[in-house]
Amino acid sequence: MPHTQRQQVCSRGHCSSHLLPLVLVLMFLAVWPSQAAIHIPSNLKRPPIITTQPESVTVFSIEDLVMSCEASGNPPPIFRWTKDREEFDPGSDPEMKVTEGSGSFAFYTLSNSMDTVKQYQGKYVCYASNELGTAMSNEATLIIDVPPSQQKEKKVHVKAEEGNSIDLKCNPPQSSMEPIIHWMDWKLLHIQLSERVVVGKDGNLYFAHLTTEDSRSDYTCNVQYLATRTILAKEPITLTVNPSNSVPRNRRPHMMRPIGGHSTYHTLRGQTLELECIVQGLPTPKVSWLRKDGELSESRTTKEMFDRRLRFTNISETDGGEYQCMAENSQGKAVHTYTVTVEAAPYWTKEPVSQLYAPGENVRLDCQADGIPSPAISWTINGIPLSEIDKDPRHRLTPSRSLILEDVNFGDTAIYQCQATNKHGAILTNTNVYVIELSPQILTEDGNTYTFTEGQKALLECETFGSPKPKVLWEGGRISSLLADYRMNQLINGGLQIANVTRDDEGTYVCSILNTNLSIAAELEVFNRTVILSPPQAQKVQPGNTAIFTCQALSDPRLGVPLIQWRKNDHKLFESHSDEKYTFEGEDLMVANVGPDDEGVYTCQVITKMDMAEASGTLTLCDRPDPPSLLQITDPKYRSITLSWTPGDDHNSAVQEYVVEFEDQGSKERGWEELKRVQGNVARATLPLWAYISYRFRVIAINDVGKSDPSKPSQIHNTLAQAPDSNPEDVRSESVDPGTLLVTWQKMDKRHLNGPGFKYRVLWRRVVGSGPNWHMNYTTAPPFVVSDIGNFSAFDIKVQAVNEEGDGPEPDIVIGYSGEDVPLEAPMDVGVELIDSTTIEVTWAEVNKDTVRGHLLGYKIYLTRVGSRSHQRGRRSRESGSTMVVETGSNEAKKVISDLRPYSRYVVAVAVYNKKGEGPPSEALPFDTHEGVPGPPMSLMLDSPSETEMTLHWTPPDQPNGVLVGYLLQYQQITESDDNPMQVEVIDDPEVTQLTLRKLDHQSHYRFYLRGRTDTGDGEPIIMRGATTLDGAPPVNISVSPGENSANVTWTAKKRHRNVDFQIQYFRKKEGSKGKKTEKVNSSQSSHQLQGLTPGTHYWLHFIYNNNTFHEIEIDTNGTEVTEVQPSFATQGWFIGVVSAIVLLLLTLLIICFIRRNKGGKYSVKDKEEGPMDSEARPMKDETFGEYSDLEEKRTASQPSLCEESKLCSQDHLDFNGSSAATTELNMDESLVSQISRPSEGPEVYHSLQGSSLLDPANVPSATNGMPNSVTILD
Repeated sequence: MPHTQRQQVCSRGHCSSHLLPLVLVLMFLAVWPSQAAIHIPSNLKRPPIITTQPESVTVFSIEDLVMSCEASGNPPPIFRWTKDREEFDPGSDPEMKVTEGSGSFAFYTLSNSMDTVKQYQGKYVCYASNELGTAMSNEATLIIDVPPSQQKEKKVHVKAEEGNSIDLKCNPPQSSMEPIIHWMDWKLLHIQLSERVVVGKDGNLYFAHLTTEDSRSDYTCNVQYLATRTILAKEPITLTVNPSNSVPRNRRPHMMRPIGGHSTYHTLRGQTLELECIVQGLPTPKVSWLRKDGELSESRTTKEMFDRRLRFTNISETDGGEYQCMAENSQGKAVHTYTVTVEAAPYWTKEPVSQLYAPGENVRLDCQADGIPSPAISWTINGIPLSEIDKDPRHRLTPSRSLILEDVNFGDTAIYQCQATNKHGAILTNTNVYVIELSPQILTEDGNTYTFTEGQKALLECETFGSPKPKVLWEGGRISSLLADYRMNQLINGGLQIANVTRDDEGTYVCSILNTNLSIAAELEVFNRTVILSPPQAQKVQPGNTAIFTCQALSDPRLGVPLIQWRKNDHKLFESHSDEKYTFEGEDLMVANVGPDDEGVYTCQVITKMDMAEASGTLTLCDRPDPPSLLQITDPKYRSITLSWTPGDDHNSAVQEYVVEFEDQGSKERGWEELKRVQGNVARATLPLWAYISYRFRVIAINDVGKSDPSKPSQIHNTLAQAPDSNPEDVRSESVDPGTLLVTWQKMDKRHLNGPGFKYRVLWRRVVGSGPNWHMNYTTAPPFVVSDIGNFSAFDIKVQAVNEEGDGPEPDIVIGYSGEDVPLEAPMDVGVELIDSTTIEVTWAEVNKDTVRGHLLGYKIYLTRVGSRSHQRGRRSRESGSTMVVETGSNEAKKVISDLRPYSRYVVAVAVYNKKGEGPPSEALPFDTHEGVPGPPMSLMLDSPSETEMTLHWTPPDQPNGVLVGYLLQYQQITESDDNPMQVEVIDDPEVTQLTLRKLDHQSHYRFYLRGRTDTGDGEPIIMRGATTLDGAPPVNISVSPGENSANVTWTAKKRHRNVDFQIQYFRKKEGSKGKKTEKVNSSQSSHQLQGLTPGTHYWLHFIYNNNTFHEIEIDTNGTEVTEVQPSFATQGWFIGVVSAIVLLLLTLLIICFIRRNKGGKYSVKDKEEGPMDSEARPMKDETFGEYSDLEEKRTASQPSLCEESKLCSQDHLDFNGSSAATTELNMDESLVSQISRPSEGPEVYHSLQGSSLLDPANVPSATNGMPNSVTILD
């Protein structure tokens, strides 16, 4: 059971005796946040604490007058008020209504008139008191104001000229509220603002310069007051902009607001301040801000209204100083300076702490505040100024205004107020001093686990209570002395704070109270900090494209998969499903079809259960710049001008450079050409020009996105003519024909002619013997030819440019030569020295330079191979000659030549050559090259007659390079180490072309080297790899793939083995070996198909080689087995033969009958028609029998009938196998001979045949026992 004691609890002016259980103290501690976890019974006493402060209010209507105050305490506190530091009892005022509750007090007015409410304007303070003390509220101000109302105004009509500046007045009603201004048209659409058109803080609409598009009659200023939820629409203003009769003149910037060159602003710390800089000018000026005495704060300053406002948020004393706004355009600049003074209402730097004290302790309440000017500190006890209370020597104030209470007793329990005041306001804080005796106790639970991530500030709790205040000691972790680590800090409330916690700090910590056995343990667990490895990068994207932000992070896997949350301008983004604007793919955010609304700051937040990491990137809409405008030509000089222009909108991508182009009006076919490039921050360029040219200029802007469209061309500018200032370049002679001097040069560009009447002056003279005089002539284009001046003579040459304005500068002299001719003489003393079988050195004597008749370029050596030195059949072999040409330098008299064919006959000749051609060759000098080693044999083939033998067949070398004396064969076994000895066979007979090697290892492969040999040595080898062929063996890896009527058999032949023949024997299982069938195949085939198998049948397959079965397999063919029908006599061969003979005999008799009838027999078709057939049974036109005519009847009747004289056509002769007699009908023109049918079936049967073609096999009646029911005979 907790320890209890009886004590005297006194407060200033109140003293009573109570039994205070320990839980009373716990209850009292519960009012502080650190003790909120302790459950305190609600029926125990606790001092009053202001929980809801009264707020300052501006009253625009009687409903707004409400003043309330809330406080907690037990017993419930009693409220009282002061107004302007005088006691104020709203309950005694008949105009006031008071509502009281448990811990709350409010009053409001019953008046119906704002006039009677004005008396309640003032400053109010709320006091909450119970037995344990009195708490004071902050001071709240009540202001009475009249809401703004609509004012009658006259319609305003403003007229101005294009290019001028103007401002349209708004004049919002005066009010204590800050208005929000909206300029709109009659459709309630906002007026489009820009750098040229802005809204001032005074509400006016400012135009830096006017354009004719600004004319309209519905400029309406709408004034919004948030507090009263009202919007007042002013009278629309009509603006008429009269077009200028000329191009508006550019004007330098001039300040519209504020006016003058300097302004002063006073503000308080923490407030918002806006500096304004509205300027006029043409073109629209650009505005920039700077701090003259330091750097602009990036965190507290922003630029708004198209850089016309500099906004300070939460301004501090360090922001005080001088600022400057600079407005610039192409005509100049304007500057305005602002002096900002920042003062401060009082704010706390140190507040006294509510605490428990034991009797006899000394208490120090430190209360420190700052402000500009410095605030004054005063103390009250339970709301009563310290100066009005009886002097107590134990109470004193230090020079720093701290309150000292010495040797406190129970009567010092009270609520102490510290107040700081200066001219800008006052602040107040309540501090509870509780004097009591309590045994120490630890309130924090034992065994708590605390989790943090690396870099965080860890806090291990160890809350204690007791009076006097218990002293706490922390131990544990991996550090022997915790407080020796600068990151460790033991707090006043007993907790242990670890700054920048790391994984090394993990472990168990113990908190204990000194001089007791009380302690608790705490476990610290540290996770890896979440870090963003690849943050979103700033994006500059063209409209309509897709922006992709990537956010790659690393987190502690023990925390699970982190959540990636994207925000735009601090607003949470959700994936789009309808327009697919935002798409989340893993670590990427894709913003599709980027437009102006998508600009902003995109933040990636990686969130785990323990921490969060975030990084941001900006999205800026950028595009090609707009073209420059208003090109102006100034400062014209003889050969230069200054071109200036007005930059276009850069669309958020700074212009890097401008390209100035020109168009030559005299050569428009050349189009626009680049003249100069200047940096993007320069809007003018000094351009060098050529003389006698008509120019137009244009400018193109370039940024990171691309090029702008060209600007509109400037006006035409003409330069004056003058004498040429340069001469043609690359003057030279290119004489070709003998006796002529051809002078040529690079034709000058038209832009260097500098004037009319341009031509070239050509001057020449001999280098030797002509003296100082020059020959001169004129031409308008190169080349220039001088004739009859001798072969290859040296001349001084120069070419000068001239026009009607004068001559160009003195030209440089160039030496040239007249045309060359071919050399006259051949080199003498040509000789050959043999170095080896393929290399020689050719020598000769230098020729006389005078005989060259031109520039000696060198010598040409002609080497022709006549043939080989070998003799066959007593004569030299004839081969087609091939010539090699080798060129040398002009100073060489010998040349080493390689790559000749050994053992060959050559002839050599040498000629000199110049640009004109070659001179005569020297006399041909024959020589023979030495014998060399032969080339490789042309072919090598291997043949293995047995497992241990190998026969080599070869053909001699194509290039023996000498007399072949034999061959050298080397061979060795191929092994992994490749170190087997080389076997050698020497063949001394060159006519031998094959060799058999015996006793080879049949399990090894060999490598063969075969070389030809001459007396000089062994030649290059031909190399072949091979092995002997083993005796034949049956195949392996046999597999069978059955079908319905066939089976595919595949196998693999053994490597290096000879091909062999083997048999495949197969038979059905139920037939046994009596039904065997055998097929012979060769192992080289690799596959074979067995055909004629029966579907659904089980087969045995035997594979036989050398009368031995080497493989067996059983298979089942696919499909269903067919049951064999027992044969009848109708299917026997003898029966089929007899029937076929009878049919053939009948056909022969019928043919004889028809032939005889055609020769003289009588048979009338008409008689047949008059028979028993009805008309429907007759053959119809275009059907089976075709048509017939009367003419055919007469012709048939005139011929005697074969059947009248012979019995071949009788019924008896046409009756076979019991079939009925046939009726015959003839139509000879249609080639139809006869049709036989049963008369007993009557006309109906005949009619049934009429509708079907006799030529269609599908319509022939089925046979019975192999015999037809009817026969059709065709001629």
